[in-house]
Amino acid sequence: MQTFNLDGRDFIELHNLLKVTGLVGSGGMAKTLVGDGQVQVDKQVELRKRCKIRAGQVVEFAGQQIQVEI
Repeated sequence: MQTFNLDGRDFIELHNLLKVTGLVGSGGMAKTLVGDGQVQVDKQVELRKRCKIRAGQVVEFAGQQIQVEI
């Protein structure tokens, strides 16, 4: 499991998180994968591309997990 630090922000949008952590190559690809139901947030499929991901949440895609921290 990798971690992502919000660096003082309240949240990061789901598609941006996938992009900045390197799990996908582009924001467009991230949006497509989220829309296709391939991404989970806290073990639930998330279809909202701009879903606000906050500290304490876990995002999972393609067998990789991201723990979001403050």
